[in-house]
Amino acid sequence: MYWLGIDIGTGGSRALVVNEHGAVVAGFTAPHEDMKMERPMWAEQRPENWWDAAQKAIAGVMAQAGVKGDEIAAVGLSGQMHGLVTLDAANNVIRPALIWCDQRSQPQVDWINQTVGKANVVAHTANPMLTGFTLPKLLWVRDNEPASFERVKKVLLPKDYVRFMLTGVHATEVSDASGTGLLDVVTRRWSKPMLDRIKLDASILPEVKESADVTGTVSAGAAKSTGLKEGTPVVGGAGDQAASGVGNGIVGPGVASCTIGTSGVVFAYLDRPQYDPTGRVHTFCHAVRGKWHVMGVTQGAGLSLQWFRNHFAPGTDYDTLMAEAQTAPALSHGLYWLPYLMGERTPHLDAIARGGWIGLTAKHGRAEMVRAIVEGVSYSLRDCLGVIESMGVEVKSVRASGGGANSPFWRQMLADIMSRGISTLENKEGSAYGAALLAMAGSGQGSVEEICSRVVKEADCLIPGVHESAAYNRGYEVFTTLYPTLKPIYSLIHQLA
Repeated sequence: MYWLGIDIGTGGSRALVVNEHGAVVAGFTAPHEDMKMERPMWAEQRPENWWDAAQKAIAGVMAQAGVKGDEIAAVGLSGQMHGLVTLDAANNVIRPALIWCDQRSQPQVDWINQTVGKANVVAHTANPMLTGFTLPKLLWVRDNEPASFERVKKVLLPKDYVRFMLTGVHATEVSDASGTGLLDVVTRRWSKPMLDRIKLDASILPEVKESADVTGTVSAGAAKSTGLKEGTPVVGGAGDQAASGVGNGIVGPGVASCTIGTSGVVFAYLDRPQYDPTGRVHTFCHAVRGKWHVMGVTQGAGLSLQWFRNHFAPGTDYDTLMAEAQTAPALSHGLYWLPYLMGERTPHLDAIARGGWIGLTAKHGRAEMVRAIVEGVSYSLRDCLGVIESMGVEVKSVRASGGGANSPFWRQMLADIMSRGISTLENKEGSAYGAALLAMAGSGQGSVEEICSRVVKEADCLIPGVHESAAYNRGYEVFTTLYPTLKPIYSLIHQLA
């Protein structure tokens, strides 16, 4: 038998088929439409496009693997977190989804904090309210598009919309629900006090399950459109970061993961819920039953490099840009990149922060600009690691994943900047792989921890260089002064946008 993992990302939907040994048999990615950005800091995608891409990815990977629908034992789902999918009484999408990096809802965050109280928000959900979360997005629709809000009968997260299209069931699971601003992360259920205080009807929320629980089965219609067998179990799965944590084997203490995708995430396991008192990192339910995780988020990680390539080096592949960056010296002749293209989460919690280069001179060229981007993102990821360690979470080593981690140059830079060994795994698939492992767990192949111990294996480890780490420590000291210096300027710029 085989298991299918599907990840509904920002740029595309990826499907993987794995066998009983956890080995990837085939993978297939179907691209999404570009996110729509009508104004700075706004970001939307069409949920219908995710479903179109998911169908193509499922059919594509099964054809590539030579596997038939009746050979798939179970399906697991992963996806970009925090996105707002609104459905009407007929289960039609009401409006495009406000996705994870949309930052328009600061007035709604302020209203929640005033109505509920900042301390109460943390007490009810274990996290401060952020513009990235789902609840403020929903309230933005309430305040700005009341006709649309009146039609809302169900709110889903991105992967859970695809679940609905596969199964006809409105359901989510604890890891993804943790990022809505409505889950009591400690008790792993929707927070009645939050719903009561903001006067939201609980009926608009899906049922919340554990990540390896079966949530439904493939419907006849979905079987016809994907090639899956009707009745195939679909498990809860996980938000992309918890799924990546499973795929990277971060299911016990001591090892953290660093994922460099569109956003960047440093992720560590927690045996019990604990949180940073200032809310600089997120404490969410893990995809491991009865466990939690903490993660710091850099909003514009791989996005920074993608943005540069799309606008200033169209047609150039990433390997070429990385090769150019290696010709520039460490610290890029004093050039710094602030990766705040979509505001920032860790450690600044600032929706209106702006990105940019600091220190440009006539000496600098494209090689230094690209290297500065990689260095700036890596410094920001060090910010994330630092906050996690300040909570008393021990991190002995870090496992790198995501598109950025495919570059040995970037991985070595992470090792030098974080002063940690940076390892990679034999399997580099991340979220879709974690979703497939959760499908295995949900179909009786063992606990998540047992499965990860069998199938997740490290491939290599890059060790930090003594001289390079010393240089980057000096560079990091400068980097940490830039945001607080510029913060008053961001407010002035925001008033002009």
